[in-house]
Amino acid sequence: YNSDAYKEAVVSTQSTGAPVYGGNFGVWGLTFSACDCTLIYLRNKEDPWNSITSGAITGGILSIRHGPTAAATSALIGGFILAMIEGVTVLITRYNSDAYKPVMPTVPDMV
Repeated sequence: YNSDAYKEAVVSTQSTGAPVYGGNFGVWGLTFSACDCTLIYLRNKEDPWNSITSGAITGGILSIRHGPTAAATSALIGGFILAMIEGVTVLITRYNSDAYKPVMPTVPDMV
């Protein structure tokens, strides 16, 4: 693992692979955002269902070239992953909301 050929191969793979991964992430982000904003506009509300549905639609769109079975599988996986993310977000929000509830101040007894 210390040979110069190995180091060159690793550096070459990193320098050629990073733009591909970055481009893939950009395409995913653009597709997800477009779906999410479209759903917000069409439904006229912003809730976790928009993100979940957008994840499913994005998964399906990005894998449609591989056939309907792959698109359906990716749509299910995308929806499931976004459902988990939104579920954790809702749980954290509910857990932290108790900290911001107003508390009635108490007046000390004057004895």
